[in-house]
Amino acid sequence: MKKFLLFIFTFSMFSAFASKPKNQYVRMVTPYGTCIIKLYNETPLHRDNFIKLVKEEYYNGTTFHRVIKDFMIQGGDPNSKSGDPDLIIGEGGPKYTIPAEINDSLFHKKGALGAARESDDVNPLKASSGSQFYLVQGKVFNDDQLNTLEQKRLKFKLPEWQRQVYKTVGGAPHLDRNYTVFGEIVEGLDVVDKIAAVETGTNDRPKQDVRIEVSMLRKREAKKLEKLLLKNLAK
Repeated sequence: MKKFLLFIFTFSMFSAFASKPKNQYVRMVTPYGTCIIKLYNETPLHRDNFIKLVKEEYYNGTTFHRVIKDFMIQGGDPNSKSGDPDLIIGEGGPKYTIPAEINDSLFHKKGALGAARESDDVNPLKASSGSQFYLVQGKVFNDDQLNTLEQKRLKFKLPEWQRQVYKTVGGAPHLDRNYTVFGEIVEGLDVVDKIAAVETGTNDRPKQDVRIEVSMLRKREAKKLEKLLLKNLAK
């Protein structure tokens, strides 16, 4: 009887573990649509911090305060909740930074989620902002453009598989190995294009606030999404 109960317990624990999603996902709702973002397990400090802030509803009501077409859209400053058009936004956030988790295999393709940070002159270790982030729009590059970028700015060769992504999907390769990429949009990529097209004013701030609501995807939703992504990948 005890062996039987132990078997049931072990099987239940195995089933519970096996049913867990491989990754964690967040849902970002904007006036221009909704996107789903996968958080990378390879960047646990950034992943866990982002999850913490999402669960605290830290991002709800904030805006994309800096929008540059063909480059990226930036948000995560709690000061943007005020709605004051004269307020300079971009310096807000929790009173801590996150150590860089720069990974050569996690790059700035279109839809990548990256951590904003202060410049190298005051931040040589490339530590990330505690809350501010950006989503890459970027653009499509050709071989000549990538070659020039490698020689004059990057000072390293991009892996061939990354070059193929930049030549087809697009992105912002000049940011590679300088900022931590800790996630990517897996659904709703068009939202970035729509927001990147809004009219902007001083300091690249949208003339009309682009507010966001961010929440965690539930385990059941995440598991269903992963099955769909796997199915699409197999096609």
